[in-house]
Amino acid sequence: MDKEITIAVVEDDENLRFLISHRLQTEGYNVIQSGNGDEAEQMIFEKTPDIVLLDWMLPGKEGIEVCQALRKGGFENIIIMMTAKSQDVDKIDAYSYGVTDYITKPFNMDLLVAMIENKVRFFVPKNGKDVYTFGDTEHHPNIHSLVRDGKKIELTILENRILLHFLQNMGREITREELMEVVWGYSSNVNTRTLDMHVVRLRKKIEQNPDKPMYLQTVRGLGYKFVDEE
Repeated sequence: MDKEITIAVVEDDENLRFLISHRLQTEGYNVIQSGNGDEAEQMIFEKTPDIVLLDWMLPGKEGIEVCQALRKGGFENIIIMMTAKSQDVDKIDAYSYGVTDYITKPFNMDLLVAMIENKVRFFVPKNGKDVYTFGDTEHHPNIHSLVRDGKKIELTILENRILLHFLQNMGREITREELMEVVWGYSSNVNTRTLDMHVVRLRKKIEQNPDKPMYLQTVRGLGYKFVDEE
């Protein structure tokens, strides 16, 4: 069963890289690999994998620097950091660099696969309509895109998932906790600041004036709601 999802495994320990890559290929994922930070960054920009498994300590650029460079360069797909136990203290900081989630070494391969499948479950919506409409915009969740004035606007996997949940719950106040559960799944360490950052990016794509959102409105002290006045 080919899931047609590409995962970049960036790890300088060759044995571990081989083990992870082999297991992921067995699970039906496409795998690209690198053992060096600088090379990995170039490879990820060229190939745009759906998920990046990124080791914290790398020759060349360190993992967190690679992550930062990828986010600055517009890469918005999932980045899972592989860290050693001793680096736990740095995790809180790392979210500001755009890490999606963490797994701590040494980890069980089944746990890694479960974590990845948890993310992948939300790649393509399984239920609901093929097209949702708000204002003069169409949302096509199956191809992660918006269509407005005949132009296609790409959404990231996470933006797509967030918007779909809003459109399926039009007008309902949705807490940040509910959104995080829907978008990242139960086992995520993601924080509200990361969620808010994705909402800001989504607003830039759907709102005429992102600073005064008409559709994706903030509900103070709670979360958000999606309103279509038309």
